[in-house]
Amino acid sequence: MHTRLTLTQGDITQQTVDAVVNAANSSLLGGGGVDGAIHRRGGPEILAECRALRASRYGRGLPTGQAVATTAGRLPARWVIHTVGPVHSATEDRSDLLASCYAQALRTAAELGARTVAFPAISTGVYRWPIADAARTAVATVRATVATTPEAFDEIRFVVFDDRSHAAYQTALAEH
Repeated sequence: MHTRLTLTQGDITQQTVDAVVNAANSSLLGGGGVDGAIHRRGGPEILAECRALRASRYGRGLPTGQAVATTAGRLPARWVIHTVGPVHSATEDRSDLLASCYAQALRTAAELGARTVAFPAISTGVYRWPIADAARTAVATVRATVATTPEAFDEIRFVVFDDRSHAAYQTALAEH
C-alpha cells in the first residue's frame, strides 16, 4: 500500500479525516491560530479531555515535539492529535523538534488506527518558523516516517491557510 501525500488550502477544522493534528501550545488548553480554531469548532469535549491529561500525565504541559490524542468533539474527524511545535530561533537549530512533531503525531495516529491524517503548518504562525523551511521539514519527516510503515496510512494531508504556504508546500512536495 502506498500512502498518498496531498495538499489542500482551506480550514483544517473542516477536514473529514480520521485524525486532525493540532498545533497546540504546551498547556493543551486552547490558544490562538489553529489551536483556538480546533477548540472552538470541536467544542467542550476536546477541552475536557485536555484538562484530564493536564491533571494526570501532563501536569507541567505537553513537551515540545511530543504528541497526545483526544476526541475530536464536533469536528468531522475521530481524533485530534495535539503536538507542540518549537518557537523558531535564529540562534539555535530546533528543526529536530519540529520534525519530532510530525513523527510523533504519525506514531500516535498509527497507534489509534487512523488511516487519514490532516496536518497544519506547525510552528509557522505565532512561533514564526519560516514557511519554506517548515514545509521542507514537514514533507521530509512525513515521507521518512510513512516509509517505515507504508501500510499504516492511506492519506496524509497537509492543510494550509494561505497562498504563500500553499506554494511552499507545493515546492517541498515536488522536491523529493
